[in-house]
Amino acid sequence: MKIVPLHLLFDFGLVVLIWLVQLVVYPSFKKYVKGDLIAWHTIYVKRIALIVGPLMIGQLILWGLQLYQRQSLYTLIIFLLVLFLWVFTLIYFAPVHRRISNGSFTPFVLDQLEKINWVRTLLWTLIFLMGFMEAYNHPIA
Repeated sequence: MKIVPLHLLFDFGLVVLIWLVQLVVYPSFKKYVKGDLIAWHTIYVKRIALIVGPLMIGQLILWGLQLYQRQSLYTLIIFLLVLFLWVFTLIYFAPVHRRISNGSFTPFVLDQLEKINWVRTLLWTLIFLMGFMEAYNHPIA
């Protein structure tokens, strides 16, 4: 019997979450009147952080441990992708969300948020698929 590595749960959780954000949440931002979006977004970022934060932290820790325990090109690439997503999220997405919450955004900002988020959507999907292959090729038991 193969034991599935714990990182797959975190990776899959982020894949499901990012696809929901990409296909449902970000497009819905463009349907709000500005004042309503500001009010809702302030609530949204607090609530989504309760889900995203633990998943991203867990993913980073687990892939760091995976890289430490089993150095391979797979684990190195995945760990670097996870680090890239952290930096990309902090440098680009966090400031955009602050702009939305404080009302200093335009419809163009909302369009760009949705378009540029495809990078994260595809990378988190790739991380899950690569992690699945890595786990399948190197089962724990």
